[in-house]
Amino acid sequence: MTFSTQLRIPGPTPLPDRVVRAMSRPMIDHRGPEFAAILARITSGARRVFKTSGDLLLLTSSGTGGLESAVANLVSPGDEVVVALSGNFGERFAALAAGYGADVVRLEFEWGQPVDADDLARVLEHHPKAKVLFLTHNETSTGLTNPLRELARVGRDAGRVVVVDGVSSISSIAIETDAWGIDVAVSGSQKGWMAPPGIALVSVSERAWEQQARARSPRFYFDWKEAKTWADKGMTPFTPAIPVLFALQEGLAMLEEEGLDSVYDRHARLARATQTGLQALGFQLYAREGFRSNTVTSALPPPGLDVNALRKLLDDKYGVVIAGGQAKMAGKMIRVGHLGAIAEGDVVQVLWAIEQALEELDVAPADGRAVAAATTSLQGVPA
Repeated sequence: MTFSTQLRIPGPTPLPDRVVRAMSRPMIDHRGPEFAAILARITSGARRVFKTSGDLLLLTSSGTGGLESAVANLVSPGDEVVVALSGNFGERFAALAAGYGADVVRLEFEWGQPVDADDLARVLEHHPKAKVLFLTHNETSTGLTNPLRELARVGRDAGRVVVVDGVSSISSIAIETDAWGIDVAVSGSQKGWMAPPGIALVSVSERAWEQQARARSPRFYFDWKEAKTWADKGMTPFTPAIPVLFALQEGLAMLEEEGLDSVYDRHARLARATQTGLQALGFQLYAREGFRSNTVTSALPPPGLDVNALRKLLDDKYGVVIAGGQAKMAGKMIRVGHLGAIAEGDVVQVLWAIEQALEELDVAPADGRAVAAATTSLQGVPA
């Protein structure tokens, strides 16, 4: 028996058929009126998702390119900055800032544990020269969502420019960029936007523009001022990934048709079902309860299970692709993505496949408990 591939990693995410069809459109002039109209529609739609009235820049890059753009535009060599981190992508923010010559103050927590707002306030108080604060909203390496509203408020109250890695959260987990006092938020097209990799979305507040004018790091491709100048003319400064923008426009349309509140509720519901199903199979959820992500679940394996063998069997025989751990957790955990174009049947199929694989690996019998637990969870939570 063969199965179509179930891509259940934290990104890239599966592409809906209508998104794939959108990418097959003929190529257009990126300096013409048709492109300008597409750019305007995507920008206005993304603003509604970010919940911001500020500038929204579209950069042809991965999400990491969007994060680097924040560092390049806000940090000068020698600047002191604060990075709050509790996972591999927080480490990436710290490495980016260090790469641009910043003096990085690391507020570090154990992987799987959220950043504490009181600890953050104390660090900011002791480092008044650090004008920029870098936060990770959704840490996909650990399956944890930080309490962004509280953390951003601490940063704003301390007068800092608040920069947020929302690559794997924005469009799947609620965010209020303006209301929460976030100056810069970054997302990526390959996550909940249901498009391929290639476009970073970056919101920039007035306070961030003021900091950008003072910063002296070298920048060219990621120069926000240049991006805004061209965007105001309906263009991008350099050749954009036009097919990805076709896809992103269609993904945005799907988000708006479903309604953002419904999108967020769906992700929360399917996350709970995934977590419940894995626990029924003897997996231990890694992230702290109350802060578990609605876009990716991380879990430690039951005794006797080789994570790499499980992932290989799932891919080879069942067409299910899940992620392993990163950095110090490589080979020690699984990560199941449930963001973007995902429905109840997808979660059930993945859990069923994991259960079958556990039996083949002589770890646990395939007695239907994962599917039963997930189904009960889905029936008990209103859609």
